[in-house]
Amino acid sequence: MSAAGIATWRPRTTAAALVLLLARLAPPAVADTTPADKDAATAQSLSEMLRDARAVISDNEGLINNPAIGDKQLTGEKVLAEAERRYQKATGIDPTKIDQASREGRLMEAMKSAIIEVMNDNQKTINEKGTGFKGFIPAVFGRLVSESFNRLVKGDAEIKITAPIDLVRNRKALPDSWETQVIETKLLSPDWPHGQPYSATVETNGRTAYRIAVPEYYANSCLACHGLPKGELDITGYPKEGRKFGDLGGVMSITLFR
Repeated sequence: MSAAGIATWRPRTTAAALVLLLARLAPPAVADTTPADKDAATAQSLSEMLRDARAVISDNEGLINNPAIGDKQLTGEKVLAEAERRYQKATGIDPTKIDQASREGRLMEAMKSAIIEVMNDNQKTINEKGTGFKGFIPAVFGRLVSESFNRLVKGDAEIKITAPIDLVRNRKALPDSWETQVIETKLLSPDWPHGQPYSATVETNGRTAYRIAVPEYYANSCLACHGLPKGELDITGYPKEGRKFGDLGGVMSITLFR
C-alpha cells in the first residue's frame, strides 16, 4: 500500500474490536460505567469505521488507477456501504443501529458524512480516464476524511492520523507533544503489546479530554513505498524509509473533549 501523506495501513486489531464489543455488552443501567469506558467505546468505534473505509480504498487502488476506465462507480455511498459491512464483520455490531441520539451515534454519523463527502469531492480525479496513478491513496483518503470529520464536529472531537516523527510525510500530520510522548515511550517500546492502544484523560487546549492513540503497523503491501531500499523514490516521489513488515508506522489519534 503506497502512501503520500503519512504511512497508514490497516491492522485487524482484535483487541480493539474486543474492547468495543465488551463496552457495548455492558447493561446500560450499570452504575459503575465510567466516562472513560464510554469514551473508549466511542473512540474504538470511530477508529474501526475509518480503518474499514480506508481498507475499501486500498482494495480498490487497481480500479482507481486504471486509465482505461472512466466512471469507476466508486461513490461515497458505495464506499460507506462496504465499510459498514466490514465494520459489522469485525465487531459483530451493525453500525446503522447505533443510537443516533448518543454521542457515539452523533460522531459516527459525522464520520459517515465525512467518508461520503471526501469520495464525492474526488470523483473527478478518481474517474479521470487516460490517467494511471491518481494519488488518491489510503493515506490521502484517511487524512481528508479526518479533516472533514473534524470540521463537522468542531469542538467536540478530533481525529488525526500521525506517525513517529521520522515517518511523517505531511506536516499537517506531525504528532503533538502528547502524541510524541506516547509514541516514543509507549508504542515504540519493545515490550509494548502489539496492537494495544494507549489512552489517558489529559488537558488538551485548555480542556479536559479523553485521548487514545491506536497503533498501526506495516503490512507487506505498504513496503513498496516504505520498505527497502531506503532512500529510493517510491511511486509518489518520496524516499522510502527502509521499514520492515510489522514495524510501527502510523498512529490514529482520537481526542474526545469533555
